[in-house]
Amino acid sequence: MYPQAGEQGALLAAPASAPRQVESPDVAEPVAQVLLDTPLPQLDRTFDYLVPAELDVQAQVGTRVVVRFGARQTHGWVWGRSATTTHRGRLSPLRRVVSDLPVLTTQTMRLVEAVAARSAGNRADVARLAVPARHRGAERSERGRPPVALPQWQAPSPKGWQDYLGGPEMLTALSGRGAPRAGWHVLPNPPSGAHWLDLVATAVMATLSGDRGVLVVMATHRQSQQAASRLAELLPGEPVVHLSAELGPAARYRAFTRLLLGRARVVVGTRAAAYAPVPDLGLAVLWDDGDNRLDDRRAPYTHCRQVLTVRSALERTGVLLAGHTRTVETQALIDSGWAAELRPPRALELAHRPRVEVPDVFELEAEGPSGGARIPSLAHRAARQALGAGPVLVQVPRGGYVPVVACDSCREAAHCAHCGGPLSMPRGGQTACRWCARPVGQWQCPGCGGKRLRMVSVGTSRTAEELGRAFPGTPVVVSGAQAEHGVIEEVDEAPRLVVATPGAEPHAQVGYACVRRCAAGPTRPRWQRLTRVCSCWDGLTLRAPRPLCVGTSPRWPAPSWPNEPGCTCPRLGGPPGWTGPGQRLRRCWMSYGQQDMRRWGPRRLQGRRGPGPRGRAGRWYAPQRPRDVRWLSCYARSQSSAPWTSCLRSGWRWTPPFCGETAVE
Repeated sequence: MYPQAGEQGALLAAPASAPRQVESPDVAEPVAQVLLDTPLPQLDRTFDYLVPAELDVQAQVGTRVVVRFGARQTHGWVWGRSATTTHRGRLSPLRRVVSDLPVLTTQTMRLVEAVAARSAGNRADVARLAVPARHRGAERSERGRPPVALPQWQAPSPKGWQDYLGGPEMLTALSGRGAPRAGWHVLPNPPSGAHWLDLVATAVMATLSGDRGVLVVMATHRQSQQAASRLAELLPGEPVVHLSAELGPAARYRAFTRLLLGRARVVVGTRAAAYAPVPDLGLAVLWDDGDNRLDDRRAPYTHCRQVLTVRSALERTGVLLAGHTRTVETQALIDSGWAAELRPPRALELAHRPRVEVPDVFELEAEGPSGGARIPSLAHRAARQALGAGPVLVQVPRGGYVPVVACDSCREAAHCAHCGGPLSMPRGGQTACRWCARPVGQWQCPGCGGKRLRMVSVGTSRTAEELGRAFPGTPVVVSGAQAEHGVIEEVDEAPRLVVATPGAEPHAQVGYACVRRCAAGPTRPRWQRLTRVCSCWDGLTLRAPRPLCVGTSPRWPAPSWPNEPGCTCPRLGGPPGWTGPGQRLRRCWMSYGQQDMRRWGPRRLQGRRGPGPRGRAGRWYAPQRPRDVRWLSCYARSQSSAPWTSCLRSGWRWTPPFCGETAVE
């Protein structure tokens, strides 16, 4: 006979067990609440264990322990100590304490709980990101060193920060132990000539003058290493800790131990450094929050920006979201009033922004067959003219020779028959798998049966060969993880062509005279593409006053571009972005924001030669019905902008920025 069934959720409404006292003559708090190091969501709670008398001093809150859970031993962290428990049975004792050094401070545990609650994740997953793997030798050597005396700092002069509205006020707040939060739009070439790291060092001095710590987070190990070296030079006597996973287990845990022991107040690191146990954190700086490498690929998939904003609320910490471009997420924080706007005056910004040129359909068509090439003749002429003034950078999205090949008949990407990995073509011409490295002899498409392959994308090596033939006598340098010489750190002022992947661009001593970006397909949401293109240039030193950038970005975006007319996502409750309300926006290339803009108005092309509805250039097109596609020519001819063509469906109303007339009626 089956038992009587109850209603779903009845056990959830049952009262919790009453706590009972655990008596132990030698231990004041004999119960340890342990959080298990497991990814299972049903185990995301603390379990009570008995603390033996010999482990009472070692098993402090925040230490690593080993307990018996079920039939095996499991690692965990002591989340709390008490004298009561709600468990009705006999408590199992702790097996051993891994180290008596508390790796989880009170602030770190609060941050782990808040981040896990915000991202609907497990506390164990977040704690695993916050605490690196233990290295016994590094911990022993660091704890055996004598403590160091930290220097005293005075409030610095706001030199360099005067180029930005609100900069001196932010330094004053940091010196007075305040917690200012701002989105900082950094000029590539400010009038004072100070590098952005020099200004960050000034903000660090102001924070240290209030006896508080500083955290600087970068996207890559290379960027964080350069920033740590620069801050160590600008802050003599102040220990600067570099915390990155690429340092290795020993060096990483040694830096983590120095922070736990309070022997350093300034830390520079990558994504996981956002959880660093900096004592009395006063300022957290995040550079280029639009970089996708700041987004964690493991559960709970948090972004470094989210971690720092949560930490700012918990510890009353100042936050500085810096970058040459402002992301829509940062702009949303500014619009909500959570962060202030830290930007240069409008006239100063327009005078020092790079000059961006993008050829439109009509200019490419006038070039003839060379206009349809991957690097058109317009870009060749711009690079040849800029080579007389210095090096020229060519950014390529992928490394290698031909990283992606596809079937010549059906255009489907070619994959390995053994492991299913993508096929690529090295310099020798022999096709091989990028995963298992097996060479491919007679390949056949499983879909159409075709046996011929075609190139889909071109890497840095083949691009360097093409540029070497187009510019005879000019040195061509390749920088990247897959290049023969690896990533090149620096180039001099000699004229040369530098081909690099995003993030591997060498530092130019006098700046690049021209930057050419070869685009790949759109892999991001539409409201992120514009900022990401310009963020790829954030580590470059562009030649003042207005260097030339030829690529896929129609303009250098202003800090407030997400709030301009046409941005409807905030009204829908989402982040700022360009969308088409009610009608589908097929293509909209915008170029504006220049001081010398002469005219911006609609022009309907009926019976004129222009691009067709499907993007076919050189066709005659005239709308036949009112609901047909209308072609709009937004004309903004100046020295730093070009005419852009946009395809909009009729009925969609859009008001161009800095212009009062309606573009589509």
